[in-house]
Amino acid sequence: MIHQVVSQGQTVRIELDGKPVYILPIDRNNAVSVEGPLGKTQIEIKDHNVRITESPCNNKLCIHQGWTQQGTIICLPNRIIVTIEDGSHQSGTVDAITG
Repeated sequence: MIHQVVSQGQTVRIELDGKPVYILPIDRNNAVSVEGPLGKTQIEIKDHNVRITESPCNNKLCIHQGWTQQGTIICLPNRIIVTIEDGSHQSGTVDAITG
């Protein structure tokens, strides 16, 4: 199930195992939790930035990446991807990553 709260503008897309779980506006402060195979990962959106605040992974590289306004944060061990999009992403389209 996907929790979509926006229809246009910049969004934060959160995926688990390559499937969307949340699509949230980047201009609205929010915090969500996603249950991955290792446990819960906490994601925070604040002041047009996003970060991972907690993760059960060992190396915590996703947390050390800190705040970002563009691009992607990946927690590979917990299979969570957080991407900032411009709102033009269409479900089902092919891109350079998914082929």
